[in-house]
Amino acid sequence: MAFTIGLAISSNTMAGDISREQFTSPTLGHDYPYTIYLPRGYDKDAQAPYPVIYLLHGSFGNELDWATQGNLPQIAGRLISAGHIPPTVFVMPGSRSWWVDGYNEPARSAFFDDLLPHIESTYNVGNTRQLRGVAGLSAGGYGALNFALERPDMFAAVAALSPASYVPTPPANSSAKRHPAFQNEQGQFDQDLWTRLNYTAHLEEYRFLVTPRPSSTTSDIPPVPLYISAGRRDVFDAEYHARVLRQAMERIQPGYVRLDLYPGGHTWRVWRASLPAALNFMFQYVERPEE
Repeated sequence: MAFTIGLAISSNTMAGDISREQFTSPTLGHDYPYTIYLPRGYDKDAQAPYPVIYLLHGSFGNELDWATQGNLPQIAGRLISAGHIPPTVFVMPGSRSWWVDGYNEPARSAFFDDLLPHIESTYNVGNTRQLRGVAGLSAGGYGALNFALERPDMFAAVAALSPASYVPTPPANSSAKRHPAFQNEQGQFDQDLWTRLNYTAHLEEYRFLVTPRPSSTTSDIPPVPLYISAGRRDVFDAEYHARVLRQAMERIQPGYVRLDLYPGGHTWRVWRASLPAALNFMFQYVERPEE
């Protein structure tokens, strides 16, 4: 099932088409919704597949957020038209969880086991690490970071905008404290689950995967370059947590982490402002298809 989102679009602001789709997810046991942006001139039969960026929404958000509030079609169109990034497919999935296999749904498993195969069999997009990137805002930044750390073999770059990757626990005002993904059967926030699923739990294994072996100057899997942004007036203290994240990642992959700070809070104003920088950063590492 597919239908076009009702957006005001002109050829001067967007170089592509956007639609809302869904497919049956065996992992979830219900339809998996997503919004997809196809660049102008998209050719499903082109010999070279298009790079693909997966954009994750925030807590209690949905698959429409990046298109309707994040201005993804306009921003992507401008960057493509200016030649800053190549023609790219953007996939904006919907999730009821924090992109984890939490108490309410196995969102992490559905992303890897159902969404990626569906996208790669339905659209002419890359199915290799070099042509894939993942990004997200807030809880979506939490998810994107976890995906990249857990599976560095699958993503060439990652961007986490105001990531809700709080250490050691979410602040009291964070929606993580009341989100069904982290609420146990008693309706209480499960701190142990948060600790097991947060990025800190992936760091040592990630370090092992991307660090060169003693007998070699290179690792089997390159590091996943990381872009981070945060607003200086974020009510969840995202700047502090972003600095903690940068420090942790710089120890593992010095030179492959960038942090940008913006005026503003935990709002779409900050995420819209930082998205162009995030995409420009990512396409230093995500391959451009041959002309």
